[in-house]
Amino acid sequence: MTDQPLGMEKPHIAQVSDIEPPRQSGIVDSTVEAGLEMKARSQWSYARTRFLRHRLAMTGLIVLVIVFGAGIFANFVAPYSFEAIDLTNVLHGPTSTAHHFFGPDEIGRDFFSRVIFGIRTSMEVGVFVAFVSSIIGVFVGAVSGYYGGWIDNLLMRITDLVLTLPALAILLTAAALLGQGSQWRVSVILALFFWTGLARIVRGVFLSLREKEYVEAAKAAGSGDLRIMFRHILPNTLGPIVVNGTLSVGAAIIVEAALSFLGFGIKPPTPSLGSLIASGQQFPQKWWITVFPGLTLLVIVIAINFVGDGLRDALDPQQRRVRA
Repeated sequence: MTDQPLGMEKPHIAQVSDIEPPRQSGIVDSTVEAGLEMKARSQWSYARTRFLRHRLAMTGLIVLVIVFGAGIFANFVAPYSFEAIDLTNVLHGPTSTAHHFFGPDEIGRDFFSRVIFGIRTSMEVGVFVAFVSSIIGVFVGAVSGYYGGWIDNLLMRITDLVLTLPALAILLTAAALLGQGSQWRVSVILALFFWTGLARIVRGVFLSLREKEYVEAAKAAGSGDLRIMFRHILPNTLGPIVVNGTLSVGAAIIVEAALSFLGFGIKPPTPSLGSLIASGQQFPQKWWITVFPGLTLLVIVIAINFVGDGLRDALDPQQRRVRA
């Protein structure tokens, strides 16, 4: 017998096994069916989305694809060779003949074809200078920022020395003595002066990242210095590197055009935008000789700056909205 009064049932005590777990699978299934499933997105995915929404950057990118594409396929786009001579048309205006869109130059060469080939020359110089200077700047900045101490002092003093040199005077002298009118020699000379800014940027980023926890964990796991520098720290500096490299293309094209304009850059018969602009000095009344290559150079540099601004905004992790 029990002490429980008659007519009263013993209350049921819920056991752990009796509690029905929440139907997580049903919630997930209904969410998937509704098209609301969550997908993990990387920082590069967000950067790509922000860049594609940047209207000025996309406009600049489209312009660069068209202009640089014409330069790359200049042999197919240009109606004539840049050395072809038509003595029946000399210094005629661009509207005087249907065979020459930009008119002929002083010896009858098609100026439109020469501008197209000049785009290819300037593009090769800009891309080569940006690539080589980025490699030098990344290596110097990474070694300086990671090791610090006397290595940092030595490399930064060399960088400061290069920055204090009168760039234009050194470039003119080096181009006159070593360039000899070759676009690749001029490109190497320019690359030796374009790495300093990127080296200081990379050094600053490495100084701030070398004390992070994942770097200490990689050291504890036995990773070497080169692996830590270029496998763990360097990917976190790709944003400034990409932006600086993009802007270096435009800067190198402008400097090469200035050297060619002054007569110390690429020599004829190889056409470049700077040498084409300089050729108009002999014929001040023939406006098209200066205007067409000058406008082409202006469009290229503005488009590169738009793309660089878009990359800077897209690769900034603190950027939450697109400014343009």
